[in-house]
Amino acid sequence: MKKTLGKAVLVIVVLAIVICLAGSFYTVDENEYACTVRFSKIINTTEEAGLHFKVPFLDSVRYFPKATMLYDIAPSEVLTSDKQNMTVDSYVLWRVDDPLLFFQTLGSTTVAESRLDALTYNALKNIMGTLAQSDIINEEDASARNDIYSGISTSVDELAKNYGIDVVDIKIKRFDLPESNENAVYNRMISERNQMAEKYVADGEYEASLIRNDVDKQVNIIVSNAEAEAAKLEAEGEATYMQMLADAYDSDDKKDFYEFNLALDAMKKSLGQGEKTVILGKDSALAQIVSGAE
Repeated sequence: MKKTLGKAVLVIVVLAIVICLAGSFYTVDENEYACTVRFSKIINTTEEAGLHFKVPFLDSVRYFPKATMLYDIAPSEVLTSDKQNMTVDSYVLWRVDDPLLFFQTLGSTTVAESRLDALTYNALKNIMGTLAQSDIINEEDASARNDIYSGISTSVDELAKNYGIDVVDIKIKRFDLPESNENAVYNRMISERNQMAEKYVADGEYEASLIRNDVDKQVNIIVSNAEAEAAKLEAEGEATYMQMLADAYDSDDKKDFYEFNLALDAMKKSLGQGEKTVILGKDSALAQIVSGAE
């Protein structure tokens, strides 16, 4: 009986030792923090991967991720400086920076995300409240809105450090208009684009009229100069022609012969157009030739 009891005690002792040894060690992965908790207080924090020791039954271990986490915030409405509602859809990239402070102030990632949600909403509300809706909804380069993101990230990060959180970045996925004023904003944007189009058309027509007027002016100058030059050349040609005639018929006999040839040409043209009657004076040289008189 004593031997049986001794064996049972030995088994219990061995089992207790095994349980104590099993509860005395814990492992830490490379992507996590491990906090040793005793009586609801953290007595040790480590991020070194491997096997670690703790007091069995008294100590427990809480693990927190070291990796950067993404928290997708539910869309929320904010009010712009010109009293227009906008729906903002955003997300936060964050990580645990101080596990001791994180455990003391928040205790879990679920609570941390809830706190980040509130901090981000307040930052969005404050910053968007300084901007007009037209400053947010525009066709400018999207990189110009990086200042908005930077301001929100800086504001939230400063507050989140009080909870042992490092805010890596905050990005706004999209700005939406509430259905109540969505059509009004779209109509305003369409009206603005139509006004811009009309201005471009008017400016183009004005420039075209200037070009047409200048071309017409140049054409008129060229035509006038050409007509003046043609008139000058014609006058010079007439003068040269008359001078040539004067040189060719510089005596009375030559002049009479020239005039006689002109009369013949005129009569030839007259008689060549059907039946005609030509009246010639009796002293006309042509009448003498036609009648055969010498």
